[in-house]
Amino acid sequence: MDDSNQLPVLQAEGRVLSTLESDGRRRWLYPKLSTGRFWSRRRVVAYSLIAVYTLLPFIKIGGRPAIQLDIWNGRFSLLGLQFRPTDLELLAVFGLMVGLTIFFLTAILGRVWCGWACPQTVYLEFVFRPIERLFMGTAGKGGKPKQQVAGWRTAAMYLAFFLICLHLANTFLSYFVGVAAMNEWIWSQPPWRHPGAFLLVMLVTGLMLFDFCYWREQLCIIGCPYGRFQSVLLDRSSLVVGYDKNRGEPRGHGRDRAEKGLGSCVDCGMCVDVCPTGIDIRDGLQLECVNCTQCIDACDSVMDRIKQPRGLIRYSSQLALEGKPTRIVRPRVLIYSGVIVLLAGVFVALLVGRKGFDVTLLRGMGRPFVVTASGDVENIVRVKLVNRVDEERTYRIEAVAPASLRLDGGAELRIASGETVTEPVHLLAPPEAFVHRGGTFEATLRFTDSGGETIERSYNLFGPATSVTKPLEAVQ
Repeated sequence: MDDSNQLPVLQAEGRVLSTLESDGRRRWLYPKLSTGRFWSRRRVVAYSLIAVYTLLPFIKIGGRPAIQLDIWNGRFSLLGLQFRPTDLELLAVFGLMVGLTIFFLTAILGRVWCGWACPQTVYLEFVFRPIERLFMGTAGKGGKPKQQVAGWRTAAMYLAFFLICLHLANTFLSYFVGVAAMNEWIWSQPPWRHPGAFLLVMLVTGLMLFDFCYWREQLCIIGCPYGRFQSVLLDRSSLVVGYDKNRGEPRGHGRDRAEKGLGSCVDCGMCVDVCPTGIDIRDGLQLECVNCTQCIDACDSVMDRIKQPRGLIRYSSQLALEGKPTRIVRPRVLIYSGVIVLLAGVFVALLVGRKGFDVTLLRGMGRPFVVTASGDVENIVRVKLVNRVDEERTYRIEAVAPASLRLDGGAELRIASGETVTEPVHLLAPPEAFVHRGGTFEATLRFTDSGGETIERSYNLFGPATSVTKPLEAVQ
C-alpha cells in the first residue's frame, strides 16, 4: 500500500487526559499521600458521613425511619415526615430547593461537594485507597509499589473490596425496604424467596466493584457531568484551589532564590504526585480538579522545609489569585439565595397546610347522568380517598351545597393506614336545579375524618337543560 497519500499523524504535545498516555494506553494513578491539615479535616468529615450513611436506616423519628424511600408502597419518609406520590407539589418544591442550593454553594464555595462530601471521593480516598495501600505495601505514603506484590495480597485486597461493596449495597437497599425486611431476608430467608432484592444487591455490588476497582478517578473526569458544569456554576469570585503564579514563577531549584530571581515554586512536582486525578494545579482551573486539597497539603509541607510562607497553592478565587478584589455579594448569589428563601417559604406553607388524607373527585364511568323513577337527577362521582396517617380512619361524606343536593346510600368509608380507596358516590338533585342553571351546576362535598380534619371539594354536576315531564332511563 502506498503510504505517500496518507496524512501525517500529529503527536500531542502532552496528555490529552490526565489518565491517558500519549500512545493511548490507560495511565493508572497511584497518588502519594500528604497528611496535612486539610487531609485531617477531610478524614473527620468523610468518616462522619460514612457513619451517617450506615446508621440512618436504623434511626427512627416519630416512629418512622429517618429516611426511607418505599417505592413499592408509595411512601417516602424524611426526618419524621411522610410523603406520598400525591404530594407532588411538595416533592417538586423540595427538588428545586436542593438543586438551587447546590448552585448556591457552588457559586460561593466552588466544588466543595466533590472534594469533601461526594460518596465517590469519600469512599475512594478514605476506604478503598487506604486498604489498597495496606495490601500493596505503601500504607501511609501512597505511590506506586516499588516491587511486585504477592498474589495472595492482591486476592485478599479484592476480597476486602467485595465485602465492603456488599455491605454498602445491602445498606443501600435498606433505604428502600427498611432494616427489618433486610435482616429477615439476610438471616431468615434464602435468596430465592426474594430474587428481585437479591439481584439488586448483586448488581449494585458489581457496579461498585467496577467503579472502585477499575473506573475510579475516570468517573470524576469522564462520567460525572458536574465538572463540565463549572463554567456555568462558577464565576471568577468562587472559591477554588489555585496556584499563585505571581508568587511561584519562575520555578526553579536551589537556595538563594531571591538572588537567582526565582519564585517560591521549587518545581518538585509534589502537587502532581498527590493529585488523585493526575493533573498539575499550576496549569490553572481544570474540570478534573475536585478540590480535594491534597496539593495544598503537599505544597505547604514543601514551603515549611524551605522556610517559605504557606499558601503558594491555597483556597482562593481566580480574581484574588490575579490580585483583584473578590466580591462575595454578587448577582448570582443574591438570585440563588432569594429564590431558595422563597421556595422554603412555599414548602413550609404547603407542609403546614397538608391534611392527613387526600381527596380526588373523578367522573363516573358511562353516561353523565340519569333521571330516576322518582324524578331526581342522579350523578355518579368516583371518590378517591388516600389515608396518609399511621392509623385507620373513618371518613364521612356530606353534601354541602346547594341545599337541594343529597347523597343516596352510605356516606362513610373506613380506610386502613396508607391505603387508597376509590368508591362511587351517588348524588341526587331535583331537575329544577339544573334547568335554572343551563344543565349544570357546581356542587360542594365535605369530607371529614375521625381525627377531625375536613376537606371540601367542588364538582360540576350535569342534568337536563329543559324541563323533564317523565322519568328517563338515561340521557346521553
